[in-house]
This record gives sequence, structure tokens and C-alpha cells, in this order.
Amino acid sequence: MSGPRTPELALGGQGASSTGSQDEDTADGIQSSHRMLSFSDALLSIIATVMILPVTHTEISPEQEFDKSVQKLLATRIAVYLMTFLIVTVAWAAHTRLFQVVGKIDDTLALLNLACMMSITFLPFTFSLMVAFPEVPLGILLFCVCVMAVGAMQALIVVYAFHRPHLLSPQIERSAHRALYRQHILGIVLRGPALCLAAAGFSLFFYPVSYLLMATVIFLPYVSKVAGWCRARLVGPREPPAHSLEIFTFDLHEPLSKERVEAFSDGVYAIVATLLILDICEDNVPDSEDVKAKFHGSLVAALGASGPHFLAYFGSFATVGLLWFAHHSLFLHIRKATQPMGLLNTLSLAFVGGLPLAYQQTSAFARRPHDELESVRVSCAIIFFASIFQFAIWTTALLQEGETLQPSVRFGGQEHAFMFAKLTLYPGASLLAFACTCVLSSFSTAIFHAMQIAVPFTFLLLRLLVRLALAGLRGLRGLRGPARPTHTRPVPGATDDAQSPLLPAPC
Repeated sequence: MSGPRTPELALGGQGASSTGSQDEDTADGIQSSHRMLSFSDALLSIIATVMILPVTHTEISPEQEFDKSVQKLLATRIAVYLMTFLIVTVAWAAHTRLFQVVGKIDDTLALLNLACMMSITFLPFTFSLMVAFPEVPLGILLFCVCVMAVGAMQALIVVYAFHRPHLLSPQIERSAHRALYRQHILGIVLRGPALCLAAAGFSLFFYPVSYLLMATVIFLPYVSKVAGWCRARLVGPREPPAHSLEIFTFDLHEPLSKERVEAFSDGVYAIVATLLILDICEDNVPDSEDVKAKFHGSLVAALGASGPHFLAYFGSFATVGLLWFAHHSLFLHIRKATQPMGLLNTLSLAFVGGLPLAYQQTSAFARRPHDELESVRVSCAIIFFASIFQFAIWTTALLQEGETLQPSVRFGGQEHAFMFAKLTLYPGASLLAFACTCVLSSFSTAIFHAMQIAVPFTFLLLRLLVRLALAGLRGLRGLRGPARPTHTRPVPGATDDAQSPLLPAPC
């Protein structure tokens, strides 16, 4: 029995048409770039994170004091790690922006992207050379050559894609100003490699300038944006060029989509958690001969000797997991990531990448008990900075809450108080633990372990504690006497509970 075509059949026809178009593209050797981007994002998050390994594997013998020379060595390695991590994240942002312009790929573009990824995967080796020999030009030269190779591959991708316009996004493919777009994109892609070329030259006779130029690669877009703002204030905004008939912006350093930021961040958190267990597998699996000779064949006794390492592992994993949980909750309520929020997220991830160093420091309590105080302080500082930048993201989002935040978590609601408590828990706990070690230095290990145990339990009870705190504040306000009605600005789509004031007048 026949009848009119249903909407499902109509949709099916559209799906068949779309499938047919995909089949035609596949027959022509054209593919979607989504899978290649996922592969590239995963690889870049791994490369950015594993560069902490030369820092965590800094050899400090049990007899060696945590003196100024060791502190200087660790500080130098941490500084170089942070700079290199940020440079890799700039390369990741540039790569993702580039493939927002390039909509589809073919075999040639896929191979050019693999060459770009190969150049990036060599960065950890050059970073290790810079860490071990910060004053020797060769490590700086090799690092700069890698960055220039990445820029050259990205420039080749741009030139090839514009040579075959059907690979570009539809907006650019139909544009009458493709040549101008190509020139603009190439200028941005090659800006960082040009700075690294200058850094390579300065490394031959004055290496501090080289590090300054490499750091400029990270902060140049923000410096140029501030300079543009100042220029607009002084001389007024620039007139747009006459040929600019279409609105199209391409800036490799503008904030990426929220989904991309979440995917890259999840990759960093997952890799950091994995690095922790790799250290356990490498260092704490007993050798059969040692078990026989030292522990009389008792594997339980041999594993018991590594108890502090397992305690440090579980505490470090809980820290990584709860920081991810706070990050997940934060971006769950964020609708749009601005450029300052993207920078703060990158800084937070850089210190999250340093958590394996915190694990190494706290797992060494049994081997170097005389350095417990310094190890605890290093660990507290890493946790503090990893979490305080998350809180800074939240604060920045509140400045433009109408654009960046979901209505339920804007200022004045119970969910806002809950997010505030969640994001201040780790900064407050790590800062409190650091301050306590200044007063009770002999109990530094106990203080740190107490923080590691207390914070996860507090997370479990946080919503209840926030409700009790709000109820207590309401009670205190009720004791003061009747207050004027609090007027709150209604937000469309928000529930009454979410937007009710934190301290309403008592009924």
C-alpha cells in the first residue's frame, strides 16, 4: 500500500544524497579532516605533557642536600619546561585554526600533516638538550630548527590548499579575495618561525636573548593586541581597506572552540595520570633476585618497602582526577571561551603537567627524609598554580557572564556558590598546607598527607557543606533583623533556585 512520503523518508533521501556526495569525494581522493585532527590533537597533547619527564627524572642522590644548586637546577628546568609547553600549545592552536580554513584533505595534505607532526615529536629531544645544557647553543639551535620546520610544513599546507580551492572551507572557496587570505594566513603562520630563526642566531653569541625571543612567540599575540588597543585609543580605529568586502577573520591566537579546548585539556589530564602509573611500574616492581636476597623471598615485604611510593601515587592521582573534575565542571557551565580564558587554561595545564614532578618529590620522603620540607613546598606550589589558574578562568568568565556563562551559575545563585567553593578548594588547601609548613616545619609530611586525604572527602561533601554554609549565613542575617528586599535581575531560562540571592531576606 503506497502513500505520501513520510518525513523519515525525506530525511533518508537527504542522508542518501549526503552519503553520495561523500562517496564522490572519496572517489576523488578527498577526505574529511576530522579524524586527522583528532590524531593530531592527541599527539600534540602527549608531546606537550611528556616534556616534564626530563624535569621529574632529575637525579638527586639520597645523600645530596636540597641546597641552592639543586634548587637552581630544578628552577631552570621547570622554567624551560613551562616555556616549551606553551610553545607547543601555540603550535596546537595554530594547527587547529589552520584546519578550520582547510575544510577537507587529500593524500598529499595528510602526508604534509604527518611531516609536521614528525617535526613536533622531535621537540622533546631538543627540549631535553636545552634542559641538560641550557647555555650550549646546539640545544637551542635544534629546538628552533624544529619550530621552523613545523612552520614550513604548515606554510606548505596553506600553499597547497589554496592551489586546490575545493579543499578549503566553503566561505573561502567562494571568496573573490583568496589571494589576500592566503597572504594573511602565511604571514601569521611564519611569524613564530621567524622569531625562532632570530633566536637561533642569537644563541651563537648571547643565549639569554634566544630564550627571550622564544618566550615572545608565546606572548606576541597578546602584546600585539594590547598595542593595537593603545593605538586605537591614541589615534582612533583604523579604517577598513576598500577591498575588504567580506567579513572573515583568521587569527591563529584567537580562542578556539570550547569543544577543542576541552578535548586538548582532557588529553593532558589523561596523559599526566598515565605518567604517574608508568613511574610506579618502572621503579616499584621488585627484582626477583632482590626479593630473595633482601626480603627472604617475601614479595609482600618487598612491596611494603615501597609503601611511600604507592601512597604518593594514590595522592597524586586523586589530585589529577579532582583537578580534572573541577575543570570539567567549569567548562560544563562555560558557553564561550574568550582569549584570556584560553591563555589561563594553557597556564593551568602547564602546571598540571608538572604534577609528575610533585609525585617524584613526595615519593622520595623515605629516601631523602631531610628534604621533606622542600619537597612538600614544591608540591604545594605546583598544585596551587594548577588550581589557581582554573579559578582565574572562572573569575574572567564572570566579568562577561552574560556571554560566557550559563544562566544557572551567574552571580547570585546557589550553583554559583557551589562552583566558587569547588574552584577555591585546592588553591585554599595547598596555600594553607604551605603556610602550615612555615610554622610547623617538623610536621610537613603529615600536613601534606592530611591535605591529600581531606580534599577528596571535602569534594564528596561539598554540596552539603555549601548548603549548610548558605543556611548559616541566612540565619545570621535573620538575627540582625529584617532587611530590605534584595532585588535580583531575572535571567531568562534560569530556575528560581539557581537565581535566588545567596542571602535572601528571611520570610
